[in-house]
Amino acid sequence: MKDGKIGIGIIGFGGIARGAHLNSGYRKLPKECEVLAAADILESRCNEAREQFGIPETYDTYHKLLERDDIDAVSICTPNGVHAQATMDALRAGKHVLCEKPMAMNSAECAQMIAVQKETGKKLQIGFNMRYSPGAQSLKRAVEAGQFGEIYHAAARAIRRRRAPVGGVFLNKELNGGGPLIDIGVHITDMTLWLMGHPQPVATVGSAPCKLGKTPGRVGEWGTWKPEDFTVEDFASAYIRFEDGRTMTLLASFLANIDHEHFDTQLFGVDAGAFFDANAGKYTMYREEFGTLTDTTTGYLPHLASTHGEEIRQFLRAIKDDLTIEEVGAATGEQAMMVTQIMDAIYKSHETGAEVKIG
Repeated sequence: MKDGKIGIGIIGFGGIARGAHLNSGYRKLPKECEVLAAADILESRCNEAREQFGIPETYDTYHKLLERDDIDAVSICTPNGVHAQATMDALRAGKHVLCEKPMAMNSAECAQMIAVQKETGKKLQIGFNMRYSPGAQSLKRAVEAGQFGEIYHAAARAIRRRRAPVGGVFLNKELNGGGPLIDIGVHITDMTLWLMGHPQPVATVGSAPCKLGKTPGRVGEWGTWKPEDFTVEDFASAYIRFEDGRTMTLLASFLANIDHEHFDTQLFGVDAGAFFDANAGKYTMYREEFGTLTDTTTGYLPHLASTHGEEIRQFLRAIKDDLTIEEVGAATGEQAMMVTQIMDAIYKSHETGAEVKIG
């Protein structure tokens, strides 16, 4: 650290790096950190990083960035296929790492990343920012206060109406690892597991077909695509069983024929239930009180400018105060690997048509 500030490098300088990590995160905390360099394989992005965003130094390979002694931590904002290797290289170079979701292309890569983190003793945080919304934090406090009793089931949805991300690598299975399941499904899965207290998943049966994506001439709100280029699923559904007998359902889609986008999770507890609309940031609890059935809806919630910004603030706090990633409430490598294990099993269940064991 220089002058008490954490030196930051950004690996991969696309949209998530610029908007979520740089502008909503690091630049909002100038007393805590300073972004010293960025790396991207595209010359145009390196030029933009310097000229439009004022980042002092850029590199066409992240290896050059990792050689710098004044960089203490990095954000990894590359396509999914680069997450694992870039994370392990950064950890071995003595850097703390905030890696965007999903953690990696599969759980085997996740396990390798965790092993290197333990070997180096550096901090590894995974970018599941949805946990930090005021509504999610409030609901988590209600769970921890015992308001629900046993939560025996949860139903999670991350489904869009005709919103396939046609730019970048999101529709390319080889480069992205999957479609809506690992792009947006991982977000709602992480938040639901976090609310449930991370029960250990043991099996799933699921389906991950591509239906609308392979049909020529479909309308998309975010643009059109070539069916031959759509190599990921456009819909996924699953039923997940946990070691303690609890269960969870999951839906994820880019192109569903529905009323509008749904990003939500519903908790089923013995003493109460809840429906959390993650897009609106509000929830309603359903209980039996005073001899009647009641619905309690959030009224005032504190304002938070950006969940990504809060995620980065906690990453910096963990580094500066030498706290664990779990202590700052962020997603650990182990927790993120649990999400990826579920995704792997859903894809395998789709291929085999059978239930798949996890772990």
